[in-house]
Parts: sequence; structure tokens; C-alpha cells
Amino acid sequence: MSATERVVVVGGGVIGAACAYYLRQAGRDVTLIDQGEFGRGCSHGNCGYVCPSHVLPLAGPGALWGTLKTLLARNSPLKVRMRFDPAMWRWFWQFARKCNQRDMLAAGHAIQSLLTSSRNLYDELLQSTLADVEWEPLGLLFVFRSQSGLKHYEETDKLLRGEFDLGATRYDEQSLLQLEPALKPGSAGAWHYETDGHLRPDKLMRAWRAVLERGGVEIREHCELRDLITDRRQAKRLSTSQGELAADQVVIATGAWTPQLHRLLLRPIAIQPGKGYSITMPRPEICPRHSMIFEEHRVAVTPLASSYRIGSTMEFAGYDSSMNPDRINLLKQGAEIYLRQPLAEPILETWAGWRPMTPDSLPFLGPVPSFDNVFLAAGHGMLGVSMSPSTGKLIAELVTSQTPHIDPQPYAVDRRL
Repeated sequence: MSATERVVVVGGGVIGAACAYYLRQAGRDVTLIDQGEFGRGCSHGNCGYVCPSHVLPLAGPGALWGTLKTLLARNSPLKVRMRFDPAMWRWFWQFARKCNQRDMLAAGHAIQSLLTSSRNLYDELLQSTLADVEWEPLGLLFVFRSQSGLKHYEETDKLLRGEFDLGATRYDEQSLLQLEPALKPGSAGAWHYETDGHLRPDKLMRAWRAVLERGGVEIREHCELRDLITDRRQAKRLSTSQGELAADQVVIATGAWTPQLHRLLLRPIAIQPGKGYSITMPRPEICPRHSMIFEEHRVAVTPLASSYRIGSTMEFAGYDSSMNPDRINLLKQGAEIYLRQPLAEPILETWAGWRPMTPDSLPFLGPVPSFDNVFLAAGHGMLGVSMSPSTGKLIAELVTSQTPHIDPQPYAVDRRL
């Protein structure tokens, strides 16, 4: 393979950007296309966590029953819009099959490989490549309002320590208030993962764009992929809304939109769009220092250097792009329980984006079985920012036939779900 072979990356989110960067570093000519604007999808308004602590998949022992109870609760952080959608119900059936200890631990170790690699790569990128992203490596607090919630998390902490060599520092109420004075009195305590950090995702995408264009990557916006023009098992050209593009290899990094490409990829892709919400506002006068997750209410807070963001919830409503005010109110109400000054005016942005959720919480990374030169990089759930550098590096290694820096087998596109 010559160093001038052309790779077309489809998808201008954080995963596509990282793939384009590492492919360019490997000497390939790279064109990146997106049906909308670069960095404006799910990579824009999320909470910006880089969190090696998030090794456990959503599917685990008891998760199915917990999900069913949540669905029946009023104003639940998890919402499923009941509708005739065979792909969605097949996804939930696959999720249910993964709700056991063995599959949970196997997925957890595969998740950890990507997260640990990415955390190390971020250290390199933030020192030499990515500038002005508001990086804050102060860790992540899991804050609990009830003693029962705090104590219940002890089991998770034991599991993370014993199985993943990943422990947190426990704070009681008084020590927590000293660490984070923005919290109201009355919290039971918290667990602090010092390995984690946060950044501002839209500035990360701005930085990625500058790096890619400076490095010679061509970025085409409003360029929709319409078809793959193939010869046997080779994709030769991409038919797009801006004409045809020749390609020696193709990387599909289209996030939650990937299932809609099943006709082109010649197989269904087990991804469901899980809509998350966020509100961005000025920093309140009493602003948290640390990013925090209020686990009992499924609300996350990110104190950015230039603003302040509250986010989370999960809504399985297909590709409905409407803004549900009830979900926004859940974020506000959750923050009000914990914080002395939970909100500030004016609201700068109210946002929703589709997370690409897989049944086992593992992304699909690697060759698409029907082709010899088409690769998939999608399905990162709520960890796209956290997993993006390792994903980009792994995809570049697979495309260019280098030895992978982590084992790609757990993320295989044709794995059993």
C-alpha cells in the first residue's frame, strides 16, 4: 500500500476527527465528509467528560429489572417512547442478554482498554496538538444524597478496585463540603475519581478542525453519503450530495446515524439513538470546582472555564429532534437538590443530541464483514469524547495494517450480541 492512498472518513464528530487525525499521521491522504457541519452533532453539547472511571457497561446483573422499574416511574431520567420499531425492541432483547456478570466484566475490560489508552493519548495531544479546550484534570465526583445510595456504591467501588484496579476516594458530608463548597449541606457523601477530567467539547472540535486542516485533511460539510459504488468486496467510490469521491479505504464514523446506512453496509447495525440533553449558562457566583454526577438523579454538572453546563437523561425516541421541556426540567430539578446555586441566567444554549448506544456498551471498531476496505467506528454511547483518541489510533492501525496497540477483537462488527 502506498503512502498516498486516499481514505474517506464519513462523519465529522469527535470520532471521525480522531480517525482522520491518526490516518493523516500514518501518511494517508484523508478527506472527511459530514452531512451537516463539522462538530455540530452529539460532539457539540455533551458534558465533556474524559472519564477512565466509566468502565462498567450499562448492561449488568439487575440492570434489566432496574430499567423496567425506572420506565414505570413518573419523570424518570430514562424514557422510552413506546412505538412499533422492531430494531429498537431487538436492541432491548440483545441488551437483556448481556445483563449478567460474565458479559459485564468482559465488556468492562474492553471498555477500560479504550479509556486508559485514550487518557494517555489525551495527555500527549493536550501538550502538543490540541489547544484551548478548557481542560481541567480535577477528577469526577459521584455525589449521593442518601446514605443508602452512598453505601450501595461501596459494592461498585469494591468491584472496580478488585477487578479493574480502579478505586475512588470516599468523602463523608463534612469533608465533601470542604472539597466542594458549592454543594448544599445534607449530602451523604461522594466518591472522587481523580483519574478523570473534563473539557469543553465544542472547543475540542474547533481545535480538531484547526489541526486537521493544518495537516492537510480536506473537510467537506453538507456532503451527504448516498451510496457506496463497489466492485466485488471493494468500495471504489462514494456517491455523495456533492458528487462522487474516489477512495482506497472508507471509515464510517457516523455515530447514532449509522443504522440508517444498513443498506450500504449490507448488514443491520445494533445502535439505537439515546437522546441526551444539556443546558449551558454563565458560571454561577457559587460555581462548583469539580465536575459531578448526581447518580441518584442521573444529572451531571460540568463547571467549564467559560461557562457552566448541566446535562444527562436518556430518551429512546428514535430520531425525534424535538426539544422535550420535561427533560430540561429534570436537569434543573436534579441540580437544585444538590447545589447552593444550581442555575444562572441567561441560558446560553439548550441542546439535545443522540448518543449511539449499543446493547453491550462496546463500540463497533474494525472492518465491515461485507467489504475488504470499509471500516466502522461507531457506537461509543456516552463515552465518545473519552474514547476518541484510542479509537482513532486503532482504526488507523487497522486501515494501514499496523499492529494494533490494543486488542480489536472485543469491538468486532460481527461479534455476537
